[in-house]
Amino acid sequence: MPVPTSQDFFIPSAQHQTTLPPEKILHSANSGVIVERVGQLHAEFRSEGRQFGRELAEYLNTNYAGIVSVFVYEETFGVKDRLHFLMHLKSFDAYETLVQMGTQDAGWRDIMMRPRIPEERGGGTWDRMFLDGGLKEEVLIPSTFGMYGTADSRLDTVREDGSGGVRFDVPTAQLQTDVPADEILHSANCGILMHRTGELNYAFRAEGRMFARALCDAWNESLKGHATIFLYEEAFGKSDRIHHFIHLKSLSSYYTLMGLRAVNTSATREVFTKQWISDERGGGGWERMFVQGSLGDMALTPQHWGMYATQAAEGE
Repeated sequence: MPVPTSQDFFIPSAQHQTTLPPEKILHSANSGVIVERVGQLHAEFRSEGRQFGRELAEYLNTNYAGIVSVFVYEETFGVKDRLHFLMHLKSFDAYETLVQMGTQDAGWRDIMMRPRIPEERGGGTWDRMFLDGGLKEEVLIPSTFGMYGTADSRLDTVREDGSGGVRFDVPTAQLQTDVPADEILHSANCGILMHRTGELNYAFRAEGRMFARALCDAWNESLKGHATIFLYEEAFGKSDRIHHFIHLKSLSSYYTLMGLRAVNTSATREVFTKQWISDERGGGGWERMFVQGSLGDMALTPQHWGMYATQAAEGE
């Protein structure tokens, strides 16, 4: 039997996990909120856990289209059998709709309560598949200038809510770039999703966000067709920890990302050499803005059947 090569196989993007047409999918470019839920599977239930995750995701995708789209990813390099569920929500209002599932949606309850482990292996539902205490979430919203007190004037994204309050309307991430929508790589159509996090020093929280957005602009223009990068804020969690989603066409696109840094184009050079911090505040470039040692990357691969020798559900 011939050994398959990289030319014989490609990793299906996350949008192949659902029967929804692309125009009905919510993803990292057009959603208002992203909930990243991470869970560690017990190795003995690695196949059953993936089957459960994919079934639950597709139920939500097809029954709550326009409200949420959920995709399952694996760590490309990192901890094996750790699943990442990216829940793309229209808004926080949509999340309140999902909360009602627990008591009102019989289909969702069936998926959650159905026995999935054979009796000869101890029996049980989904809760036996995951490590106790291992499920955690991060809530991300697309970044825009002026969020969290980083502007000193009223913004176009602020409006009266009709009840005496003031509402901040968060633009979707695709509005961070001028790249045409049909040329954008996002969480539904990319081959690899790099999740980069960094914690800003509080004193430079505004300058740090300006740098992060300028980096998006420079890379999106230079890496068109190979990568798209968006900036997000952590809504609940550590203050001033920012998140970049770097959507790569494929794993080998990382070499193109490396090449951009090596060539050092004028746009990239400007971003990394600019003195973002004013002289009266001590001066300095981007390296002074971040807490030392806080920058980290995680590469995620869209889950597909057969990945890491796991078994698909019957009929898949």
